[in-house]
Amino acid sequence: MPKLKTKSAVKKRFKITATGKVLAGPGKKRHCLSARSQKAIRSNRGSQVLTHADGITVKQWAPYGLD
Repeated sequence: MPKLKTKSAVKKRFKITATGKVLAGPGKKRHCLSARSQKAIRSNRGSQVLTHADGITVKQWAPYGLD
């Protein structure tokens, strides 16, 4: 059986916590921020936990986990 490859985009964009949750940076924070409220911009900082269903998809793209 050949080795499975990890998607390179997943290596750059996600982290897996010790409990198995998937962390991701929020979207919509690069440009056109003048149309968004300050509260929306502030709440977009840091990392966010993906939903369970999305986390399963990301883990399939990284079969051996992420470091």
